[in-house]
Formats: sequence, C-alpha cells, structure tokens
Amino acid sequence: MCSPFHLAIPVNDIDAAREFYLNKLGCTEGRSAARWVDFNFFGHQLVAHLVDGYSAARSHNAVDGDPVPVPHFGVALPVDDFQRLAERLRGQVDFVIEPHLRFQGQPGEQWTMFFFDPSGNALEFKAMTNSDNLFAKYRVE
Repeated sequence: MCSPFHLAIPVNDIDAAREFYLNKLGCTEGRSAARWVDFNFFGHQLVAHLVDGYSAARSHNAVDGDPVPVPHFGVALPVDDFQRLAERLRGQVDFVIEPHLRFQGQPGEQWTMFFFDPSGNALEFKAMTNSDNLFAKYRVE
C-alpha cells in the first residue's frame, strides 16, 4: 500500500480553486481557513494556499514529442479510471496535451493528458498500460 502524499500548491483565487478541484475533478473538501483549503485529491492531501498576485511560471520539456509543462503534478490512475476522467473533463477543461497514448510498445507505455487549474498550475493524469511498469527502470531514447 502506498502512503498518501501531501502537496501544498499556490493559487490566486480560493473560490476558483474550490470550483475546479471539487466540481471539475470531483475532489472532496476537508479542512479550510480563509487562505487555504484541503482537498482529497484521489486519496492524497492537496492543499491550495492563497498567494496574492500568484501567476504560475511556465516552462516546457519535450517528452515523446509533447511539450510537457514543467512543473506539474497529478495522479497515475488505472486505465479505465483514466478514460472515464478524460471523458468527463472534455468540455470542462482546455487540454494543453489531449488524452493520448505515448511511449507505445515501450515499458513506459501510458495514457496521458495535461491541463491547467485556474491559477495556472499544470496537472498531468496518466495511466500505465501495464501498471507494473510505473517504476520500471529503462532509458528513453
């Protein structure tokens, strides 16, 4: 069993963060205060902290031909859950990288999608076609 991670992220609007994480991603809310809110992010603790004037920095790195936003965070899901989430998010988010299969035929073969939250934080959701390969060690050429 994996231990849940705890991640604190900056946001520029608590209400917009609530709308996005609760209503679009389906998270549930935990503790909160005027300037932060906890979310159950797929079994992990995600805390959105209000940072006045926050604007996420944007960089990209090429990964299997995609311009992957860096930094980013997300969750590795089972393939069926990934496909259901991708379908639910269509029309709800603007995908930076549309849901698709990458690293085909390699140990890292996976479904992936990227989008931004309202504060510009990049999220990636992925699903390994063989879940045993999530931590497989090999060099990608």
